[in-house]
Amino acid sequence: MMQFDPWYHPYPSKRTPMYSTRGMVGTSQPLASEAGLDMLKKGGNAVDAAIATAAALTVVEPTSNGIGGDSFAILWLDGEMHGMNSSGRSPGEISIDAVKARGYEKMPRSGLIPVNVPGAPGGWVALSERFGKLSLEEVLAPAIRLAEEGFPVSPVVSKHWKTAVQLFPTDQPEFQPWFDTFTKNGKAPEPGEIWHLPDHGATLRKIAESKGKAFYEGELAECVDQFSRKHDGFLRKEDFEKFTTDWVQPLSANYKGYDVWELPPNGQGIVPLMAMNILNGFDLPTKESADTYHKHIEALKLAFADGFEYITDPEHMSIDPEMLLTPEYAAERRALIGEKAIDPKAGTPPRGGTVYLATADGEGNMVSMIQSNYAGFGSGIVIPGTGISMQNRGWEFQLDENAANALAPNKRTYHTIIPGFLTKDDQPVGPFGVMGGYMMPQGHLQVLTNAIDYGFNPQAALDAPRWKWLGGNTLEIESEFPAEIARQLVRKGHHIRPSLEAGSFGRGQVIWRNPESGVLVGGTESRADGHLAIW
Repeated sequence: MMQFDPWYHPYPSKRTPMYSTRGMVGTSQPLASEAGLDMLKKGGNAVDAAIATAAALTVVEPTSNGIGGDSFAILWLDGEMHGMNSSGRSPGEISIDAVKARGYEKMPRSGLIPVNVPGAPGGWVALSERFGKLSLEEVLAPAIRLAEEGFPVSPVVSKHWKTAVQLFPTDQPEFQPWFDTFTKNGKAPEPGEIWHLPDHGATLRKIAESKGKAFYEGELAECVDQFSRKHDGFLRKEDFEKFTTDWVQPLSANYKGYDVWELPPNGQGIVPLMAMNILNGFDLPTKESADTYHKHIEALKLAFADGFEYITDPEHMSIDPEMLLTPEYAAERRALIGEKAIDPKAGTPPRGGTVYLATADGEGNMVSMIQSNYAGFGSGIVIPGTGISMQNRGWEFQLDENAANALAPNKRTYHTIIPGFLTKDDQPVGPFGVMGGYMMPQGHLQVLTNAIDYGFNPQAALDAPRWKWLGGNTLEIESEFPAEIARQLVRKGHHIRPSLEAGSFGRGQVIWRNPESGVLVGGTESRADGHLAIW
């Protein structure tokens, strides 16, 4: 075989938007996109395609998500919108005092302590039973085949895999199953190397055959319980038995004539909605202007300040999320934006590591879906004999009983993963999303303003250089970011940190639909192994 370096790109390249009429699937890994497209060709709908893609992503991109992760979705089906929250709760036996008694002053990133009940399998089952046309066994079949027969590891996935090998301790027995599953002789796979996940495939088969019961009520839940007890974790089978997927009403904000839809808390989707409400009061005709970037950044910072203060499990929130989206509150926050960068603080409203995928079928149905293990491979915990890689979503909890997101038993934490959807005049435009932790709301804001304000096609809206707020007045910018605008932002009080690491700026997908012709147009992330499968 010809020898080459998959990271050597001596010349700039560009992608063009893709068009289709019968179906489209976009995500960060080609094999997963094709798994979804196969479901459309079998007579399935956009929901079947989304489930197949999501399950395949747990196999071919385990660096970002897994069977042990969570998922959220916004769906447009038969002229109606639906929202799904399939995120799990903390163990019933956990508490602030119990964690502190083990010597922690803040939640640890890895190990069994930050593991909540996984929601992703429950989300697949709920979507399939309510909206799918094909059986769960049919839609999980491509993922099972990839896991059992093997798949070639893609370049970006290989890169993140190698990073994870350095992250987890090799001298603690609870992490050994992770190394047994995801390394060979202690090494991560190279790009193009064939990798097999037979235990993962067997678990997917059990989930498919039992419609999820094996995972939440049967032998797989027993395996988690036994491993957790053996290594002094908090999770128990009873926690799995209590799991439910919730159908929720998405929240929206109107931005320049378009309705932007996000899921309500415990997710952070309300953050870009708050930022867009603030930006509605500004006239920003030119994208490549320091004033435009400055106002986008400041609006986003103010929205994040409120998000960090108030977002948590909705059963524990001190305010009605709708109160954060009122025009009056947006005006109050907008008034704080001047010519200089500010250190954002939360306001007082009136009381009242992740994969993203988008699918569309030829009947006008569309799905915006996201799932995650949170920080890369998550907790570093793999349940032996099952291939289940557990998330570390509990890392978001705070060990301060007065904080909104304080750790408590049976509680959903502040969640970073958010799917988005766009409509205009009560008609669907389509799904969009940008994965990447706290980059997600920032990516949503940047991609949407590129498209709505400046007429960028889906691919151009994704390809445009991005910025990322890191806290305070510090920004990280991509290498292609306009140098002169960066200099002007410094004069406005922003601290600029250039970056050569494209992967830290999120990875997105966009599918829009022309309501008159039914033609689909999509863009996929150039910062990842992104792929649009079309029919």
